[in-house]
Amino acid sequence: MRYHSGDISKLCNVNKETLRYYERKGLIAEPVRSDAGYRLYPEDAVKRIMFIKRIQELGFTLSEIDKLLGVVDKDDVRCADMHDFVVQKLEDVRLKIRDLERIECMLKDLKDRCPDEKAIHECPIIEALIDNEEEIL
Repeated sequence: MRYHSGDISKLCNVNKETLRYYERKGLIAEPVRSDAGYRLYPEDAVKRIMFIKRIQELGFTLSEIDKLLGVVDKDDVRCADMHDFVVQKLEDVRLKIRDLERIECMLKDLKDRCPDEKAIHECPIIEALIDNEEEIL
């Protein structure tokens, strides 16, 4: 099955310009054209675009995604520095996890300071944030 630009953009929740951008960057193959000149994307393009969007949501850049797709495509040029890339990305992820854990602790602490009453005039959460502003910055 082949998809027109509009169909694949709806299916993958991206706009048509994003598809063209991915083509220019080599993230997806340039599709064949119909006799009328319309782009016709193969079925495997759907999986690839969904992979790209999902991994972007996880914080990967398009450059990093290009390297990962090099492994999928078995592209020796893009795969050459994969080990260094993976080691660096792993460290980045570990740092983000530590930051998120600190934010989680801070939010739990703020939640515990907040009384169940919603109609109070003084907010202990705001006061705690103001008191700790120097520590945060």
